Amino acid sequence: MGRNLQTAERLRPVDLARGHGLSTQAIRNYEEAGILPAATRTPHGYRTYTPLHAAALRAFLALVPAHGHRAATAIMRAVHQGADDEAFRLIDESHAQLLTDRQTLKAVESALRDLAPSPATVPEPATMPWPGDTFIGPLARQLGIRPATLRKWERAGLVRPRRDPLTGYRVYDEADVRDARLAHQLRRGGYLLEQIAPVIAQVRSAGGLEPLQTTLRDWHDRLSARGRAMLAGATELEAYLRQRG
Repeated sequence: MGRNLQTAERLRPVDLARGHGLSTQAIRNYEEAGILPAATRTPHGYRTYTPLHAAALRAFLALVPAHGHRAATAIMRAVHQGADDEAFRLIDESHAQLLTDRQTLKAVESALRDLAPSPATVPEPATMPWPGDTFIGPLARQLGIRPATLRKWERAGLVRPRRDPLTGYRVYDEADVRDARLAHQLRRGGYLLEQIAPVIAQVRSAGGLEPLQTTLRDWHDRLSARGRAMLAGATELEAYLRQRG
């Protein structure tokens, strides 16, 4: 049965390409990259493929949306080098990353829920330029942290206070306070500054917390799509491994 699957039908590069909406050059590139097993050659040097190559191509194309092009390529190369355990390890890494991304999303949602309206703060020795602005001392006390921590967050880009032109003090507006409180919640959840920075950037680009709800829903949808893609990729890869025997 395995022999018939591999040799009963001969496919030209164009046949394999058209069946998957690709160019013949893409098929040649995939073979050279080790994504497909080596093609046989006719006496005149033309490549010929088999249903086994088609199965390998289906597996690769299913793995790409699940793991990304680079990881999918590495998985197929490992399979064709006889290093199945390495292929499975790469797949495990993608699953672990998906779990980490889900945990990050959960932490962000939890942090947003915990962001209660901030109480008004009393200004320190200077007049506030705008209502709702605050200085580093009151904000640090409100969060229960040291001013040095806020300065560290500023260097990491998590908060962007301006300077009072008269006193030189750092002035935190409402958006800065929001970002500081969100950073505080995520730090309490164990997240590193470099992990928090992209979240803060999303909040800023969304224009605040409320518009971010759409981003969070999209984030949920993308994670779910990756999870389903991993199932589809695993199915096609298992089918290919079985067909190879």
